[in-house]
Amino acid sequence: MKSRILVVLMLSLGLISPLFAKEYTFAIVPQQSSTRLAQLWTPVLQKLSQQTGMDIRFATAKDIPTFEKRLAAGEYDFAYMNPYHFTVFNNEPGYVAMAHQSDKRIKGIVVVRKDSDIENLEELDGQTMAFPSPAAFAATILPIANIEKQGMHIEPRYVSSHDSVYMAVSRGLLPAGGGIVRTFNNTNPAIRESLRILWTSEGYTPHAFAAHPDVSAGDRETLARALADFKHTEEGARLLAELGFAGIQLADDASWDDVRDLNIRTLETRDNMLAEQDR
Repeated sequence: MKSRILVVLMLSLGLISPLFAKEYTFAIVPQQSSTRLAQLWTPVLQKLSQQTGMDIRFATAKDIPTFEKRLAAGEYDFAYMNPYHFTVFNNEPGYVAMAHQSDKRIKGIVVVRKDSDIENLEELDGQTMAFPSPAAFAATILPIANIEKQGMHIEPRYVSSHDSVYMAVSRGLLPAGGGIVRTFNNTNPAIRESLRILWTSEGYTPHAFAAHPDVSAGDRETLARALADFKHTEEGARLLAELGFAGIQLADDASWDDVRDLNIRTLETRDNMLAEQDR
């Protein structure tokens, strides 16, 4: 314990090079552009590196399906993934839960332009809507499930990210789209001001911070504790506020049982379809 404290102190003072620290990738689900994600998350990961003595590197993917493939292959040491992703990749390759945003329930939303005549979901029956990807939990799965539950049908158009959804609706390319409150609040202010929230889902356990099973329990616990401690310092609280977080709390695999209870099979269905096509 004393040696770890010494390493962290020496790293923070610049007395030893981070080249000697254990290097890990920390991937963020690409709900927004890689540039925007890097702006938001790189300072957080740099602070985590200082606190833990690890060399934690930002990573993401060009789109959510690519991110899913890399999670399935176990390419990331740590990852911030949506609730449904966690229930899938907790099974295989075995990502282990560390934490999630505190005092938060994730909610899907449907947005339309502020000047749109659409006043309820029923008016979207038969129309084409923008969504980030098939397995985006709150932004895609929850809105579509609610629409279908009401006996309606929409045609989904997948546009790769939450920001792309908001842009498509803002520009009038599509009448409505799915997202979540956090990314809506973090998107370009000019785009956000042109939109309004038409519908909001029930709340579920939010995105998971998770570790690859090959990461040692010690390093996993050190990082989880550092995440949970962010809110206790002025700098940490400021970095969290820029993410739209009030704090981060420790969690275990069972924290996402509410999502498991929905019995979602989106990724399983998609993989089966791709397998059939390859035959």
